Amino acid sequence: MSNGQHHHCHCQTVHPRRRIVLTGGPGAGKTAVLELARKYFCRHVHILPEAASLLFGGGFPRSSTDAGRMAAQRAIFYVQRELERAVDDEAEPAITLCDRGTLDGVAYWPHEMTTFLQAVGTTHEEQLARYDAVIHLRTPTIGFDHSNPLRIESATEALALDRRIEDAWAGHPRRFFVDSSADFLEKAMHTLDVLRSELPPCCAGPTPRLRPVNLGGE
Repeated sequence: MSNGQHHHCHCQTVHPRRRIVLTGGPGAGKTAVLELARKYFCRHVHILPEAASLLFGGGFPRSSTDAGRMAAQRAIFYVQRELERAVDDEAEPAITLCDRGTLDGVAYWPHEMTTFLQAVGTTHEEQLARYDAVIHLRTPTIGFDHSNPLRIESATEALALDRRIEDAWAGHPRRFFVDSSADFLEKAMHTLDVLRSELPPCCAGPTPRLRPVNLGGE
């Protein structure tokens, strides 16, 4: 899909920094939506890569044992936090858009949330407070996409992870859910509308006009 022309913002204002999480279960469409956001939004929106993809794509061992899963989630938590810190001092972005956030690891942790929080030395409240908004894209119940080579979950496992991610972010005061749709363009438009509502008016631009191209679906 395509959004047409990129929105060029000429505003020179230093906007208050806001941090937003785009999350959801495997196959929810985050990658496609973030690609649209890169093409559409102005320079004041800084999109971070997914920490898990950086680690696993770089060769971090992906073990099925509890010890291995916990090691991976601790590493992902710290990489996510440092990715966010790396852009905190940059003057330009009005929004840092995160491909998942620090609490997503709770869904992949083999034990209770409290043990995850203890393992990384934080609290649920502290991590919720890191983010100004959480946008949760729902994993589709049908038409699950297996095209991502780093995605190892079945459709059933993906739906279970989606529910665990919802539980992990419970209590955030600004949480938005975007349901799946038979037409992914509808889901993408809804997500972009939520993102636009979080931007300063000068950066929001007009509503994008989306047309189909191949981005791999949901």
